[in-house]
Amino acid sequence: VQLQASGGGLVQAGDSLRLSCVVSARTFMDYGLGWFRQAAGKKREFVAGINYDGSHTIYAEAMKGRFSISKDNAKNTVDLQMRSLEPEDTAVYYCAASIMRIAQGTEEYYSYWGQGTQVTVSS
Repeated sequence: VQLQASGGGLVQAGDSLRLSCVVSARTFMDYGLGWFRQAAGKKREFVAGINYDGSHTIYAEAMKGRFSISKDNAKNTVDLQMRSLEPEDTAVYYCAASIMRIAQGTEEYYSYWGQGTQVTVSS
């Protein structure tokens, strides 16, 4: 399984940004998918997760109402729509896949990771 994240960039506080991750897998719907992020000098943290068919999503508390995760089973992609971005959202964002098909926020259950895409939010 390979994941390729894209869509990062430099934006201003209050802006929106959409990240996308292409998942190369034999059967895309065999996996639960998630987004994580890691700010400089900090541990990687959970952002959002979605189950195998897209019917269930979960979010870290700080992202609820601002971020939205979705998947396109026809395109084998999982996207993260981010709104009202704040400087504290600056981080490298990673997409990940888990053989457990549920939406989950535990990093240890994700076996496959993309390379990350940098998001920088200026004040």
